[in-house]
Amino acid sequence: MLAESPLYAVIPVSDLQEARRFYEEVLGIPPVRESETEILYRAGDTRFALYPSEDAGSARHTLGSFIVEDIEAVVAELRWRGVGFEDYDLPELKTVEGIARLGPDKVAFFKDPSGNILALVQEDVF
Repeated sequence: MLAESPLYAVIPVSDLQEARRFYEEVLGIPPVRESETEILYRAGDTRFALYPSEDAGSARHTLGSFIVEDIEAVVAELRWRGVGFEDYDLPELKTVEGIARLGPDKVAFFKDPSGNILALVQEDVF
């Protein structure tokens, strides 16, 4: 029933204006709609919304992933813009220069100003 219906993420943030600056100026994503309590963005064919919440940044998992074609180039550009990437040295997840290999894909994790975990993914399509 919902296979053809778009799904978009809703991301809680502690400070809507600080998050807006990060998503728009640092990540380069323009808003498509806004109100006093929510800002809606379009990234590629998907949409996501930011909204203020006291629980922002409490999720310990990745809230969303941006699919990119050249992860090394995107990581370098975002680092230049001030984004810090997470480093992991675990048996199942080890980063080198901020990038890990998960199965066939390359992945890099970073946090927004509220502490929400986001990722870049370069899919290895055969």
